[in-house]
Amino acid sequence: MAKFLIIRFSSIGDIVLTTPVIRCLKQQVSDATVHFLVKEDFKSVVTHNPYIDKVMLLAHSWELMIEELRAENYDYIIDLHHNVKSLRVKKALKKKSFSFYKLNIQKYFLTAFKINLLPGQHIVDRYLKTVESFGVKNDGQGLDYFIAKEEEASWKDIPAAHHAGYIACVIGAAHGTKKWPIHKWKEFCMQMKHPLILLGGPEDKVAGDEIASADDIKIYNACGKFKLNESADLVRKAKLVITHDTGLMHIAAAFKKPIISLWGNTVPAFGMTPYFGHAMVKDVILEVKKLWCRPCSKIGYKKCPLGHFKCMEKIEPAAVVARAEKNV
Repeated sequence: MAKFLIIRFSSIGDIVLTTPVIRCLKQQVSDATVHFLVKEDFKSVVTHNPYIDKVMLLAHSWELMIEELRAENYDYIIDLHHNVKSLRVKKALKKKSFSFYKLNIQKYFLTAFKINLLPGQHIVDRYLKTVESFGVKNDGQGLDYFIAKEEEASWKDIPAAHHAGYIACVIGAAHGTKKWPIHKWKEFCMQMKHPLILLGGPEDKVAGDEIASADDIKIYNACGKFKLNESADLVRKAKLVITHDTGLMHIAAAFKKPIISLWGNTVPAFGMTPYFGHAMVKDVILEVKKLWCRPCSKIGYKKCPLGHFKCMEKIEPAAVVARAEKNV
């Protein structure tokens, strides 16, 4: 029997992208016990994963967390975060560890000099390299996401006009330069003939209200009205998901939903595109190629550092409408 601690503190999308490692390790290593260390804020992303035997939390007390981890007496640590905090955990526990490397130097060359030295490999496959010495192989089943029955979105909270089917539009993102501008979303929504649900956090509510003002019957602004797993359930129930490069995009991929993803300052070359494993799912990536300033960051900024925001402004609503109409 081997006892593993997998570390990935944050964030939503990054945690979802670790799920093939969790599943394959649990299923392919005989009698493996798998624990997962995550920030308390992201507990709901992994709480209901049946391949995790115990969720460990980075919460208020670092010292208490370390004592709890020591008491578990792990055999191996799988570090899928590889930052200062995860290094501190490994140093404290003194167990054999296997670490994921972020390729920060390669990403720097791409963002600073537009020289692509990245391996052309999805991050899921790079994550899985950390456990290959245990005989673990990619099972091709893609990502996982699990929602408890009591955390599902209730149909009574969704307008009746959307009960026959809708397109989920994820208008939120962690950084402004990952977001399609409000006026673009509004134009797209006006052109679409299908019911639409806008998804995002409380910080996206005002933007959602502005977009929904184009047609408050066809467009339902759900931003800030639902908890994470309820929003994830709305993604699961959608006919199509149109999204930025963000956590709900990866949740949509876990549910094998057709996806149209809109890419701003980040690029697919970073290896974090929608991941479906061996499943054949319609996946459309819309981006402005050959733009000299793109990518400007491996994560994102509050706003375009050059002020023109061409990476998103040049993605035309008509192009998104055309793709969406083919997929619903």
